[in-house]
Amino acid sequence: MSDVLIATGLHKAFREGETELMVLNELDLTVKEGERVAVLGRSGSGKSTLLHVLAGLTRPDAGDVLVNGESIVHASAQQQASMRNRYMGFVYQFHHLLADFTACENVAMPLLIGGTAYKDALRTSEALLEQVDLLDRRTHKPHQLSGGERQRVAVARAVVGQPRVVLADEPSGNLDSGNAMTIRSLIRQLSEQFGTAFVLVTHDPNMAEAMDRRLRLSGGLLQSQY
Repeated sequence: MSDVLIATGLHKAFREGETELMVLNELDLTVKEGERVAVLGRSGSGKSTLLHVLAGLTRPDAGDVLVNGESIVHASAQQQASMRNRYMGFVYQFHHLLADFTACENVAMPLLIGGTAYKDALRTSEALLEQVDLLDRRTHKPHQLSGGERQRVAVARAVVGQPRVVLADEPSGNLDSGNAMTIRSLIRQLSEQFGTAFVLVTHDPNMAEAMDRRLRLSGGLLQSQY
């Protein structure tokens, strides 16, 4: 399997007055095609910062991140946006669906941004909504969906363009146990179907256990976890 994401020597610190807070300290991470990786750690350990650096949303003080063989750290803002659209998907704790658009349009949005024709994007979106058992809700807007349904839409949106890797920040953190189990199953199913890797931050031990590899972020470094 090929490497879809390679982070090397990532260093990131934040200053608060005279104090420097080290978050990432020469951190390395390699993720292979279709691999599912959980990142655990106490609150404030830098897990979300790590995801932001991997996505090119926060620039590290040192180090590099290659996504599908291309550096997102050294790319221009326009190139970074293009890389995120082509190679990456995102799932957040609070879904971040667009309130004025239907479930089908929300899922299709990455394709539309990438230039896919509207009808073709909706056709692909509907096929994916059927897979996540939400085809009958395709014309509903986010406020008409339950929390679990909104998160299933968000997962479908993340994989609709068959990205190389999905970055997920607490994808089950706002869900009850039943809906969290559904999201775990969907991540495994869609990852295997598309060969998409997942890197997810979680406090949910059941979510972490369902991943192929578990890492703990501590002292700015990732350490293997059982």
